[in-house]
Amino acid sequence: MITAEVGRPDRLDDRLLADRHSLPLSIALHLVPGALIVAVFLLFTGPMVKSWGYPSFLGWAIAMCVALAPFELGLLLWLGRRRNGRFSLRGVVHYRSRPISRGKLIAIVIPLIVWMLVVSTALIPLDDVINKWLFAWVPFEGAGSVTGYLAGYPRHVMIIALGSCIPLTGLAFPLIEELYFRGFLLPRLPQVGRGAPVLNAFLFAVYHLWAPWTFLSKTIFFLPAVWLVWRKKDIRLSMGMHAGTTFLSQTGGTIALVLGVLP
Repeated sequence: MITAEVGRPDRLDDRLLADRHSLPLSIALHLVPGALIVAVFLLFTGPMVKSWGYPSFLGWAIAMCVALAPFELGLLLWLGRRRNGRFSLRGVVHYRSRPISRGKLIAIVIPLIVWMLVVSTALIPLDDVINKWLFAWVPFEGAGSVTGYLAGYPRHVMIIALGSCIPLTGLAFPLIEELYFRGFLLPRLPQVGRGAPVLNAFLFAVYHLWAPWTFLSKTIFFLPAVWLVWRKKDIRLSMGMHAGTTFLSQTGGTIALVLGVLP
C-alpha cells in the first residue's frame, strides 16, 4: 500500500513565504490592515479620545498602535520565527542587501522627500474635489481636510496631540509600513512585470481606508519611490522618503503650532 501526502494543502506560513502570492491573497494582505485600523478607530479609539476632549488624529494614532503594528510587524516577525527559528526578518523582508552606497542613497532620498512634500501639497485641491464629489458621506471627524482632524481644538490640545504622535505616525509606523508593503508584499506580487510597482503603490493607497479621497494622490506621490525600490532592490529608498517626509511634516507642523504660525 502506497501512502503519500500529495494534495495536502500547504501551511499558511508556506503560502505567505512563497516567492509569489496569488492575486486574491496579495490584495487581502494589502487591505486587511487598513480595515482593522478603521474598525478599531470606529469601535474603540475614536469614541475614547473624543471623550477625553482630544482630536480624532490621536484616535487614529492609537488605532494604529493596536492594529497596524501588531498585524504588519507582528506578521513579519512570526513568519521570521517560523522560517528561521527565531524572530528575524531574514528571508521574509526582501531588498535589504543595501546595494546602493550611502552617498548615492542620500542623493536619491532627498529629492524623493522634496517630491513627496511638493506633490502631496499640490494635489490637495484634487483630494478636496474627490472628497466633495465621492466621499462627502464619510463619517470621520475632519474628513476631507489636511488639518481637519485638529481644527477647532485649543492650541495646547493640538500641540499635545500632534507632538506626542511624532515618534509613532511620524517615524515608527511609516518604517513598519515600508517593511511590510515594500519589503514583504512588493517582491511577492503575482507576475505582473513592470506593473508591480504601480499595483503595489495603488493597493498601498487604497489601504488608507480612513482617507479614501487620497487614493489617487497617494498613488502618484508614492510611485517613484516604490518603482526605485523595485528597480534598485533597496528598501532604504522608500523608508527614507516615507519616514523622512512624515517626520519633517509632523515636526514642522508641531513647531508651527508652538510658535503660533498656524491658527
